[in-house]
Amino acid sequence: MGRTLMAIGTLLLVVGAAIALFERFLPGIGRLPGDIIIRRGNFTFYFPIATSLLASIGLTLLFWLWQRLGR
Repeated sequence: MGRTLMAIGTLLLVVGAAIALFERFLPGIGRLPGDIIIRRGNFTFYFPIATSLLASIGLTLLFWLWQRLGR
């Protein structure tokens, strides 16, 4: 159980660092047209539809290339 929690923590750290670097090199990601942001008083709801679609397409292409080149 301890090793699993450490692995998950390490994975979250790596993903967080990658997101921070990704935002630095590609400003505007997360604020694309199609992302829903609702602000009411001290409440903010954020749903990144366009960003999620773009990430999904990018990861699909990456894994497709990885599969094709791995054969």
